[in-house]
Amino acid sequence: MDKINYTYQLDFSVRDYELDLQGIVNNAVYQNYLEHTRHEFLKSKGLDFNQLHIDGYDAVVVRSEVDYKKPLGSGDVFIVKIGVEREGRLKLVFHQQIVRTSDQVIILNARIIAACIHNNRPIEPLLILEKMGLLS
Repeated sequence: MDKINYTYQLDFSVRDYELDLQGIVNNAVYQNYLEHTRHEFLKSKGLDFNQLHIDGYDAVVVRSEVDYKKPLGSGDVFIVKIGVEREGRLKLVFHQQIVRTSDQVIILNARIIAACIHNNRPIEPLLILEKMGLLS
């Protein structure tokens, strides 16, 4: 696998209500961290996820691959990193990684694939690609 070029990161800390009975972050909660980071990443590129939707454009997750390495616990501080690349004409691949801040341990690696649609029809995401510098 090629080295991922992470171009954005967001800081988080674990809240107690995100823990399961084992005292670690529930596996489904990690998807929330990843999604929030993708939305903030889009904002950093001048793209408002909500406004895109109002205008009829949506980036829909079509595949989610998550490799859990280590758990997070109560009060852990961590960052979510993100890098993006194009896959074919219609898809974007968001490479994401969660790293615990205190010891730089990788908590998970994720590969989230999104397809872009306009008014419920697949389209090439030209506006998004342009804002991300991926238009060639």
